[in-house]
Amino acid sequence: MRFSEYFNQWLYGTEAYYSTYKTIGKEGDFFTAVSTSAFFGGSIGKRVVDIIEKGLLPKDTTIVEIGAHHGYLLADMIQFIYTLKPELLDSLNFAIVERYKHLQQKQLQYFKESFGDVIKLQHYDNISDVKLNSAFVVANEIFDAFGCELIYTNKDGIRQMGMVENNKIKFVDCDDQYLNTICDKYHIEKGEVAIGYEEFAQTLSNNIDKFEFITFDYGDKLVRNDFSCRIYFKHNVYPLFDDSIELKDYFKQSDITYDVNFTHLIDSFKKCKVDTISCDTQLKTLVEFGIIDLLEILHNNSDEKTYLKETNKVKTLLEPTGMGDRFKAAIFRKNI
Repeated sequence: MRFSEYFNQWLYGTEAYYSTYKTIGKEGDFFTAVSTSAFFGGSIGKRVVDIIEKGLLPKDTTIVEIGAHHGYLLADMIQFIYTLKPELLDSLNFAIVERYKHLQQKQLQYFKESFGDVIKLQHYDNISDVKLNSAFVVANEIFDAFGCELIYTNKDGIRQMGMVENNKIKFVDCDDQYLNTICDKYHIEKGEVAIGYEEFAQTLSNNIDKFEFITFDYGDKLVRNDFSCRIYFKHNVYPLFDDSIELKDYFKQSDITYDVNFTHLIDSFKKCKVDTISCDTQLKTLVEFGIIDLLEILHNNSDEKTYLKETNKVKTLLEPTGMGDRFKAAIFRKNI
């Protein structure tokens, strides 16, 4: 089978990694910005408030999170919106796109515990089900989980693609027109080509009349021309082609991911006439969203111990040698 099919079976197939509830953080396989600090979601919540106050989105817009896992990010956004402009909670709508019913139940339970009956949460099984006049859409680390193909140019200059048989990867000559077009466009000789960016952008553009979409992920705008595909298992990282591991031992039992080609993502939205507002580091983006201002509010309304504890967590989000530069944020707008 093609590597993209194998990748999707690994993450989304029967009894696959994402089809069952996974702990994220110290007890899980990896950390995310959401599990690091509530101020990650808080800064995005502040962005929502700022966008609405500028008149770019209406007060009754819908905040949609895609790939919410437990629901922590959206809940953190709501908590900070309540702090900054509580009256917005009377008019805003909240939704999560989640394909798995058992995760929908986990999210509903968490929102019930967090907000009682104050916040009404709507679920969509798929992004294609979302039909809205306006929306603020957020996604954290979803594009690195889109299926991808492996590309390798051999010593004779022949482009090849990855195939999988019995959990072993082999390369065969690539005759796929789409892959060849993408590789030629972005000068990819070795690495991953994501499958589905164009369809995702088109669906979002077709279904929502006016939106701002923000996504965070690791990757870059430049192609590295090397394999970035890797396995996360109990906070250990294993390159896909590590000779010391057997893929069958990690298949469906661990996370598998790769670096996002943000130029490919930007071009996918550009084809749909969706504007790219920015594509920058997580550090710069969160600072521009006002994460430092939020810490100052905390400083003025809490004890020093609490402030220092939260400041240290935020430092992890912003650290230039860590998440701050490694992760990028892209902001897209349609009809705003």
